[in-house]
Amino acid sequence: MKQAYATFFALAVLAGMAPHVAAQDAPPSAPPPAEREGSGWSFAITPYLWAAGLSGDVAQFGLPPVHISPDFGKVLDNLDFAAMATGEARKGRYSIVADMMFTKISLAYGTPRGALAETARVKSSTFAGFVGGGYSLAHGDRHILDFVLGPKIWNADVKIGLEGGLLNGRSGNDNATWVDAMGGLRGRYWLSDSLYLSGWGLIGGGGANIDWDAGATLGLRISRTASAVAGYRALGVDYDRDGFRFDIVQQGPTLGVSLNF
Repeated sequence: MKQAYATFFALAVLAGMAPHVAAQDAPPSAPPPAEREGSGWSFAITPYLWAAGLSGDVAQFGLPPVHISPDFGKVLDNLDFAAMATGEARKGRYSIVADMMFTKISLAYGTPRGALAETARVKSSTFAGFVGGGYSLAHGDRHILDFVLGPKIWNADVKIGLEGGLLNGRSGNDNATWVDAMGGLRGRYWLSDSLYLSGWGLIGGGGANIDWDAGATLGLRISRTASAVAGYRALGVDYDRDGFRFDIVQQGPTLGVSLNF
């Protein structure tokens, strides 16, 4: 996974040589200060990598919940696969935004007391997709602040295997799909013509008891063709229905390349 990050960053630099696009980052987006005004639509897409670790409580079929709290240094070891991308269509103060992510995480974790089980092996596959509409509350020469609102769909698949203790050998696989309504703010501030800060915070619920997503990035325009962006993202969801519990936080650094056309 570390080698994938190095390769992805090299591709980001090469993308800066391609014509006809401008800077964008993930997930908030806006063209550079000199290019913000215009009567037509602008479009952006941002693939990025997210070294996401998972912590929290998972349970299935009414079995006792397994609490996951792995060491931060083992995030890349536990991450099997991750794919993320964001997109935006903007015209003036109005925008349509999308954010999609898929992660697969595997870990073995020693239980605190070990009476019911000594070790829990957890494999989690998570998809989350958000599509929303945005309106700029503030739109200046070097800043933009949007309010966004829309639905977010989740699919979580969890496999738990228990070793040792009274539940030795017990295992199961369960999944759930649900939709939450999400709302919040996305913004960007240009420190210079080539360097900018972005941040976002969304919160909501519906199928889940609570659903939130927050993060910040630092973007650097490589050229008029692309930006390299790096930051940190954290999201959490608390879903508990029909014996399936998925009360987790996923967080970690992000690295991506942003294209605008």
